[in-house]
Amino acid sequence: MSILALKNVSKSFGALKVTDSASFDVPQGQALGIIGPNGAGKSTLFNLITGNLKADEGSIHFDGRDVTNVSAMERCLMGIGRSFQIPQPFEKMTVYENLLVAATHGRNQSEGQVQQACATVLEQTEMLRRANTPAGQLSLLERKRLELARAMATEPRLLLLDEIAGGLTEGECQALIQTIKDIHAQGVTIIWIEHVLHALTSVVERLLVLDFGKVIGIGDPDEIMASREVKEIYLGIDV
Repeated sequence: MSILALKNVSKSFGALKVTDSASFDVPQGQALGIIGPNGAGKSTLFNLITGNLKADEGSIHFDGRDVTNVSAMERCLMGIGRSFQIPQPFEKMTVYENLLVAATHGRNQSEGQVQQACATVLEQTEMLRRANTPAGQLSLLERKRLELARAMATEPRLLLLDEIAGGLTEGECQALIQTIKDIHAQGVTIIWIEHVLHALTSVVERLLVLDFGKVIGIGDPDEIMASREVKEIYLGIDV
C-alpha cells in the first residue's frame, strides 16, 4: 500500500517549470532517496508534498486521501513531517523547548501531553544530554540532530529529509546515518534528498532521479546509478 502518490504534478514560477508532470508513489514503510543536480527541483518537490507550495497541475494523495489542496499545517497533523536544508531553530530556546514547540503545534496537543514523547525523541536522536542547552550553542551536527528531532516530535508517518548530511565530516555523517536507520527500522516512511550519495544509498531501498523538474528514473539504487543518463547528470561526482 502506498502512503504517498503523486500523479502528473507540475509547478512553475513564471516561465520556469520547476516540477514537470512528476508521477511516483512511495509504499508504506519504504525509504526513497531523491537525487539530482542543483536546480533540478528537489526542494520544490518537497514543498509540494508538504503543502508549502500549491501544485499548478496534478494530484497528491497521502494515505489514500487527496491532499492536493490541503494546507501544510493539516498535512503535518496528518503525519507528514520534514527537516529543512538549513536548520533554523529558535536559538534562544533550549533544545527541549524547541521540541515542545514542534510537538504541541505538530500534534495539536498540550505541553503536558507531549512531554514524554519529546523526551523519547531526544533520546532517539542522541540529544538528551543537550536538552537544556540553548539551540544557538549547538555544533553543526547537533543542529542537524535537533532539526531531525523537531521533525520527529510531530510524530510523522512520512518523514522528509532535505540534505540533512550536508556539511558534516565523514564520522559525523556515519553517526547520523545510524540514527536515520534506527528511525526507519521503526516503520517510518522516509523520503531523503541528499548529495552525499554513499549516505543515501546506505539507507534507501529505491532511488529517484530528478533533472529539470522531470522524474527521469526510479528504482533499485544500484541499477539507477549504473544508468548512462544518470552518469551523465553526475559526471565528475565521486559515487
